[in-house]
Amino acid sequence: MQKVKLPLTVDPVKDAQRRLDYDGYYAINQLERLAGTVVKVLSDAQVKLSFFIDSQKLVVMKGKATVDVELECQRCKQSFIQTLECEFCYSPVTNIAQIDELPEIYEPIEFNEFGEIDLIGAVEDELMLCLPIVPMHLSEHCEVSVAEQVFGELPEELAKKPNPFAVLASLKNK
Repeated sequence: MQKVKLPLTVDPVKDAQRRLDYDGYYAINQLERLAGTVVKVLSDAQVKLSFFIDSQKLVVMKGKATVDVELECQRCKQSFIQTLECEFCYSPVTNIAQIDELPEIYEPIEFNEFGEIDLIGAVEDELMLCLPIVPMHLSEHCEVSVAEQVFGELPEELAKKPNPFAVLASLKNK
């Protein structure tokens, strides 16, 4: 099956009624928000989507996405490559009140003014949620050795400074 460029928005109700599946990609230059959170996006985002109506008559969009990005290690400040992979399952809602009625296995996604959903936005959101909070190489690949990493010890000049929160401790005792 040939990979095709995916649409930016879709009508999930029509796609679910036709039980459509998408197997395609978003080009690097389309992933602007993701590019703003990483050093560089290195590959197209490969995306597989399935639209269907479940046993409770809810419209469902289930998907999977992968992309390669370059991140900066927060220990040694060198770049490294990471593959972001995510799976998601959405059910579109027309208003906020419907969110509480959704089963927990579905994330809500809102329709736009044309009755469609922002497909590229949802995929980018999911990929950004896969980013590590603190990007770092594995210890064995990092240029900062384990001996150079200090945990829990303060330099002597900092250890001698008075604690700025000592005043709060005295208030607590009153």
